[in-house]
Amino acid sequence: MAEAKRQTIIAVIVAVVACLGLSVMPLWGQAVGSRVVEREIQSKNFAQNKIGTSAVRKLVVYLPAGYDGAGSDGTKRYPVIYFLPNPLVGYRDLFDKNGAQALFDRAVAAHAIGGFVFVSVDMTTPLGSSWYVNSPVTGNWEDFVVQELVPYMDANFRTLAARDSRGIAGDFMGGYGAIRFGMKHPEVFGSVYALHPVGTGSGVQVMYSRPNWDLLANATSLDDVKKDGFSTIFTSIFQAHLPDVDRPPLFIDLQAHKVGDRLVIDTKVTERLRENFFIESMVPRYADNLKSLRGFKFDWSRNDTNMDHIYSNQALTHKLNEFGVPHEAEEYNGSWGDGVWGKNGRMAAEVLPFFERCLVF
Repeated sequence: MAEAKRQTIIAVIVAVVACLGLSVMPLWGQAVGSRVVEREIQSKNFAQNKIGTSAVRKLVVYLPAGYDGAGSDGTKRYPVIYFLPNPLVGYRDLFDKNGAQALFDRAVAAHAIGGFVFVSVDMTTPLGSSWYVNSPVTGNWEDFVVQELVPYMDANFRTLAARDSRGIAGDFMGGYGAIRFGMKHPEVFGSVYALHPVGTGSGVQVMYSRPNWDLLANATSLDDVKKDGFSTIFTSIFQAHLPDVDRPPLFIDLQAHKVGDRLVIDTKVTERLRENFFIESMVPRYADNLKSLRGFKFDWSRNDTNMDHIYSNQALTHKLNEFGVPHEAEEYNGSWGDGVWGKNGRMAAEVLPFFERCLVF
């Protein structure tokens, strides 16, 4: 009787172990899920800046399921989407507050897009947006992206290191940057999607009506201009496009100045600003570059409370058509800042399917 009981116990143990083995073995060969990693680049492009821009640039990288784990042979390479976030929010916000990792996982699992690497990078100065250009005042942002960020990603991650497998996207001011990089560096980025870009052209209001010119003329520090929202934004624009290293503390040429109660516009400075800043002014110079892209799309919300954005984006699509630049432009029903993220947001519904069409996987 005791021997029979012992045999029964052994049989049960063997059965349990066998069941566990059957349940564990398939998992052993599976790849782990996606992950998000933080990185820093000690850049050489900000050594001489005048306003305290940090040389340490932070980025966050999404790696898809299958990139790691026993199911990965460590050789598969992936296309990369570079993302320039709205500089008014953090570069990590899309993951920390908007559920980007889960959104990307769902899109890949649903075959809305193949596996991809996604990188969001901090491109801000002490006043906000860098406007993605080389400036002796704020640092060499264009060189940072082209000469340091992209080579870093290709050296440290399993990327498909070719322009046809690199896309660039951005939101708001980041959308401006995405278009600008596509215009100037189509050899680096083969496709561009700009979410609600600003700075694309003339708005309803003239530019000089926005800043507080008394505040700019009398500022004793960068903190002074932070007292006014438009003055902060336009000082960052001037530091990028009208830099003057010999005029502290703002280091800018002023587009306008007060003479008594009268505002006097500097014609030459305004011409230089328009030619260097507005996307629509750059189209004639870079139309052929834009024509070489595999895909180019931008969108904007119909109900943006700043009519300048709506007007200038409508004008930009006409300007692109005049120069024969293939592109997609969409005015959608909504308010700016709403509906980019989330299950049915524009990132899932528009941006990722766009890159599925345009990137080489």
